[in-house]
Amino acid sequence: MKTKEVAAKRVFNLIIVDESGSMSIIRKQAFTGMNETLQTVRQMQKKYPDQEQRVTLVTFDSDHTTWHYNDIPAQQTTNLSWEAYSPCGATPLYDAMGTAISKVNAQVAKGDNVLVTVITDGEENSSQEWTLTMIRTMIEKLKKQHWTFTLIGTDNLDVEAMARSFAIDEHLEFHQDVEGTRKMFERERRSRERYCCCLAEERDMPVGSFFEDGDDVPDKA
Repeated sequence: MKTKEVAAKRVFNLIIVDESGSMSIIRKQAFTGMNETLQTVRQMQKKYPDQEQRVTLVTFDSDHTTWHYNDIPAQQTTNLSWEAYSPCGATPLYDAMGTAISKVNAQVAKGDNVLVTVITDGEENSSQEWTLTMIRTMIEKLKKQHWTFTLIGTDNLDVEAMARSFAIDEHLEFHQDVEGTRKMFERERRSRERYCCCLAEERDMPVGSFFEDGDDVPDKA
C-alpha cells in the first residue's frame, strides 16, 4: 500500500528594503545584511525540508523599484551583486509595500505561510498610488490568513507608532550605523529561524514576540 505523500508547507519570504538616498549611510551593511538574509532562507530550506521556502526581494526608491527575486525557490537564489543596491531618491513606502504585498497575495494559496519584512530608515514621502488606509486595511485582512508582518526601522523614527499605524504587531528599532545595522540583521535572522522552527513544530509564535532576543531555537539535525 502506497503512503500518501505530504505536500511541503510553503513559506513565502517577502523582503522589502528601502533604497532611498539616506540609506547610503549604511549601504554596505544593508547590502551585506540582505545577502545574509538570503543565506538564512536557504539554510532554513535545508534544515526544514518539509518547508518549501520561496523568496521575493524588492528594493525601492522614488526613481525605481527593483524585483531582485519574485517568487523564486530559495535554493535558486544567489547573493546580490554590489551594483544591485545603490541608494538614491525619496521614499515611496506605501507604494512599495502595497505593490509587493499585492503581488505575493496573488501567488499564495490557502494554507500557505507568508513572512513580510519591511526595512526602512524613513517615513513615507512620495507615494502616488497607495495610501496608509489602503495598506492598513490589506494588512489587517492578511494577518488572518497566516501572514506575519514585521517592520524594522532606524532610531530616528518612532518605529512603534509607525508599526501601529500599519496594524503591524512585530517591530524592531536599530541605530543607523555600522554596528547597529549589523546587530539588526543578526537579530532578524535569529527571529526568522525561530519562525521556521515554530512552523516545523506547528506552534504559533505569540503576537508581539517575533523579535524577542533569546537563544530558544531547538537544535534539529
